[in-house]
Amino acid sequence: MTAPALVLTEVHKTFGHGDRAVRAVAGVDLTVGRGEIVAFLGPNGAGKTTTIDMVLGLTSPTAGRVEVFGASPEAAVRAGRVSAVLQSGGLLRDLSVLETVRAIASLHRVEHRIDDVIARAGLTDLARRRVSKCSGGEQQRLRFALALLSDPELLILDEPTAGMDVGARKDFWDTMRAETTSGRTVVFATHYLDEADRFADRIVLIAKGRIVADGSTQQIRSLTSVRTITATVADQAVAERLRTDPAVTGVEFTEQKLLVRTTESDRIAGALLTEHGAHDLLISAPSLDEAFLQLTAEEPA
Repeated sequence: MTAPALVLTEVHKTFGHGDRAVRAVAGVDLTVGRGEIVAFLGPNGAGKTTTIDMVLGLTSPTAGRVEVFGASPEAAVRAGRVSAVLQSGGLLRDLSVLETVRAIASLHRVEHRIDDVIARAGLTDLARRRVSKCSGGEQQRLRFALALLSDPELLILDEPTAGMDVGARKDFWDTMRAETTSGRTVVFATHYLDEADRFADRIVLIAKGRIVADGSTQQIRSLTSVRTITATVADQAVAERLRTDPAVTGVEFTEQKLLVRTTESDRIAGALLTEHGAHDLLISAPSLDEAFLQLTAEEPA
């Protein structure tokens, strides 16, 4: 059988010892199939970067096992099957874009791919520019070009658009979308919810070193207990009565438009319809932003 792109089995990572020990990853089990586009989503300090470092063989788990295409991360990296675009580092500022790509291509003995990766990263017009003169977004595109040199089967992106403006972020993801049409597996860490929502097939939500949710955006939204009810009612007194209900977490009322957040949406909706004459009623799951905040806040320390 063909091994999955990535398998993490009961992975733990602790830094330091004794009273100063910091648990960065606390028992992660995860399988990523070939061709998937998966986002690691979580707040700063959630354990996303540490997990990626273990996948790349940059650090070893304290306990548990990491496999990339059925082999160790180090073996997968040596074989050119996995590459990464990291947040910073790794660029010589006095070289040009083209000189940088040539230098790394010579190490991999893939000089024939230089023009192709420069074009695919959108750097053709910047090839002669010194790295020191490139913007943050352009330097990330250069890191992306370097990652493509080995034509990897798995591409790892760690906060790839951190520090970019809105336009640069859009350009970067447009380029990434073109890359995934070939079936390449992509795993990226981000704290931008819109990036995870728009680009990933699957979101792995990480908080305090643990996976607290894993699925599509719709599936993650459905995991939270709070629902939003919107309805039209004639009397503001309805809103005042709802505010005393222990299952109601928020009420807004403006010009007969009622908005209620509640953990018991069916009961509250039924009461609005049968007891208060509500109409145009709609029950909706929380947005990804709201689900993110609820799920990460509910995770115990």
